Amino acid sequence: MTKANILLTPGPTMVPQEALDVMAEPIFHHRTPQYRELFKEVSENLKLVFRTSQDVYTLTGSGTLAMEASVVNFLSPGDKVIVVEAGKFGERWSALAKRYQMNLVQLKAPYGKVVPAKELEKALKDNPDTKAVFATLCETSTGVLFDIEGMAKETSRTPAILVVDSISGLGADRLEMDEWGVDIVVTGSQKALMIPPGLAFIAISQKAWKLNETAKCLRYYADLGAYRKSLADWDTPWTPALTLVLALKQTLKMINSEGIETIWKRCARLAELTRSQMKSIGLTLFSKDWSNAVTAINVPAGVDGKKLVSTIRDKKGYTLAGGQGDMDGKIFRICHFGIVSEEHITGVTQVIKETIEELKAKGPVKV
Repeated sequence: MTKANILLTPGPTMVPQEALDVMAEPIFHHRTPQYRELFKEVSENLKLVFRTSQDVYTLTGSGTLAMEASVVNFLSPGDKVIVVEAGKFGERWSALAKRYQMNLVQLKAPYGKVVPAKELEKALKDNPDTKAVFATLCETSTGVLFDIEGMAKETSRTPAILVVDSISGLGADRLEMDEWGVDIVVTGSQKALMIPPGLAFIAISQKAWKLNETAKCLRYYADLGAYRKSLADWDTPWTPALTLVLALKQTLKMINSEGIETIWKRCARLAELTRSQMKSIGLTLFSKDWSNAVTAINVPAGVDGKKLVSTIRDKKGYTLAGGQGDMDGKIFRICHFGIVSEEHITGVTQVIKETIEELKAKGPVKV
């Protein structure tokens, strides 16, 4: 196994050296003016990435914590919700809604497809008592991009709020929270924000906060009212992941120095390069509605998809993502955001090509 291992998974992603360095510095106490100054800077700079004037709340936990918080803080058992579902993470929205006893309406599409905004328009007309719509910007399991702008247009005409999982998409795909009228946006630290796993983030519109006043779902650690109160003093209600916040300060500086518009364009170029490189070695793409965060590629016939990914990881120095859910062993995925470069994409292309040839030489997969 080679020592170097380049992460090309859609989370966790490679962490810039500047962020690694600051995490190795001596720690200080978090209930201090020093921390509040740090947290103020981070919280304000996050707004630039979320494209919002609303406060962004930082939670110590994975992105799923922010997803759960966006359910329990704004809804009550029995409320009607619509979930737009076309992959593993859309399915997570449905699982959360069921766990908290919501009246669930599912708009489904097969893996690799999207649910058009027009379908949401009809569903909202058929279900005028809908309290919330849950959707995904980039479905990480398949690499497809949903029309969040179109969905926001539909929800803005109704009392329902639009909640978007942008955990893998934020910072790679365009998302205009305020301009489009998205009510809640959640994300995680280990994607385009370029730091290790452990922080989750949630931004909330005033329309959504009104629902919070009547929400009856039980919550404690995920009670956003407590976070709102603490943020007024640039603090958190519970112990923050201090070293991750320090790292985030560095990566947000990088992001805002380059500019989010420029980053979106760079991710689009890398996405196109990835797809053209995969086609150049005879592989086919899994979908057409592509995100600029991650590309899913079909495993060629006669090749063990799990073996392909594990061999490249354990022997070739690149970590790719395999398929999830129904696509396990059938596709593999390459991310192209954060500090991923053209050299990384062209390098892994050659490795994928040679590994497929090696596996084919050993004989086809036995069914």
